[in-house]
Amino acid sequence: MKIFIICVLLLAGTSALAQSQKKSEPCANAQTQAEMNDCAGREYKKADAELNQAYQKLVAMLDSDDKAQLKDVENTWIKYRDANCNFVADQYKGGTMRPMTLGFCLADITRNRTAELKSQIEDRSH
Repeated sequence: MKIFIICVLLLAGTSALAQSQKKSEPCANAQTQAEMNDCAGREYKKADAELNQAYQKLVAMLDSDDKAQLKDVENTWIKYRDANCNFVADQYKGGTMRPMTLGFCLADITRNRTAELKSQIEDRSH
């Protein structure tokens, strides 16, 4: 009986660990290319929402000249992000992996930009 209880506890712990790992990994449960494409799109939307929050927080700290400069920088950055990710994704042009590659590229670059904006917020808070 003790062995049975130990086995059940080990299985429960292993299952909980697997579930927590799946939650932390984007697309861990995606089985088809369509699901992976959808997940990549969701990851990008999530990253974009976080970027917008950081951007708005930074804008609130700036005077009108700095706001105008930041807006110009962001517009230039968006052009770079889109062009770069389209280039990266175009290696799968016409294929079903292109949307996934594009989505994850957009998400990664957007997360990097969010980190840059948060660093600016931190620098300007002192």
